Amino acid sequence: MYFSDRTDAGRQLAARLDHFKGHDVVVLGLPRGGVPVASEVADALDAPLDICLVRKLGVPQQPELAMGALGEGGVRVVNERVLREAGVDARDLAAVEEREHLELDQRALRYRGSRPSVPLEGRTVLVVDDGLATGATALAACRVVRARGAARIVLAVPVAPRGWTARLGGEADETVSVHTPELFYAIGQFYQDFSQTPDAEVVACLDRNRAGHDPIVQDTTVRIPMATGVSLSGRLAVPESALGIVLFAHGSGSSRHSPRNRAVAAALNRAGLGTLLFDLLTEAEAVDRAHVFDTPLLAGRLTRATEWVAERQESDGLPLGYFGASTGAAAALWAAGDPDSSVVAVVSRGGRLDLAADHLARVTAPTLLVVGGRDALVLDLNRRARSLLRCESRLAVVDGATHLFEEPGALEEVAELATSWFTGHFRGQ
Repeated sequence: MYFSDRTDAGRQLAARLDHFKGHDVVVLGLPRGGVPVASEVADALDAPLDICLVRKLGVPQQPELAMGALGEGGVRVVNERVLREAGVDARDLAAVEEREHLELDQRALRYRGSRPSVPLEGRTVLVVDDGLATGATALAACRVVRARGAARIVLAVPVAPRGWTARLGGEADETVSVHTPELFYAIGQFYQDFSQTPDAEVVACLDRNRAGHDPIVQDTTVRIPMATGVSLSGRLAVPESALGIVLFAHGSGSSRHSPRNRAVAAALNRAGLGTLLFDLLTEAEAVDRAHVFDTPLLAGRLTRATEWVAERQESDGLPLGYFGASTGAAAALWAAGDPDSSVVAVVSRGGRLDLAADHLARVTAPTLLVVGGRDALVLDLNRRARSLLRCESRLAVVDGATHLFEEPGALEEVAELATSWFTGHFRGQ
């Protein structure tokens, strides 16, 4: 036996995951037995804890043997070899699936209630169970997490059979196991106490962790009136005791629905920063590509949105900042260069700053330029732009990242850089 109980297993596993401490990670436990293990990991990493709801499809005559698994969001994994060897036909499989779908829904209500799940977009997610046998449940969990927008998936268990990673088919970006014994019959053989985890313990683990993480965020759909008579759609999210509010300027014709900017905004919200995601163009205007590169137009609308936010009750005199991407970054720096600008910090992600070159010397707000290491053209543009800035500035290069920061962990690094920049400069106000 390697572990006295799941708490002991979680502490041993946490020691193997210590390199994630201080990073923007989420720990997901697989109910029920994986949650107390995941709770210890989350506590050690000071990370938010949530559940990944997956139900094993057990062979009718041998329920402990997994013939597949179901996950949130309609994810379904079936082990054809086990089906064939166990002689399970389509009708028997359908009956088991129907029962487990019902249990999945009931558990979601039981464990989460009306509370939303922890956002995963653009984050590193540690999927934790109390052990791995066939791998069907873990495989389904990884697919559920990927579908929810995780940037990187780490599957971590206290014990798994030798060669276990091959069963995952590359669904996890990284795998960690404390022990991988050659003689493996069942997960329980490696625990002194492997008694069933009660629902009350799962809920208690989640409640205890939630009490120390993620501020309550007031999220409001808004319409921002422009001087030209049009109004722009947006979402204003302000955590309790917010340090400041960051306005997002989207680039290349994207909207407030941009998954990359939404992921960064979620990270800022978790750090206690408010965000405004809004459309710089109406749907009709966005059809004309010329508007996408009309920096004066975009900067003017960003300035008007800044004035609108400053007048809102939610802002209450909070410092304001800009996060601009691509062409939106040019608009952000153009607006920040206005002598009447009230913003105190700017972050540019892959910015086309050549579109605001004449205005860069006027910017007084501390500015962070973030560029992918493999985005050679934009990196050169940003180096030139920085030479024109007269304010406090920094150029941060994300190694291995291309223009859209689609590589595993790249967007997460952008979010961490932006959070640190805004938090540091907002606190100085």
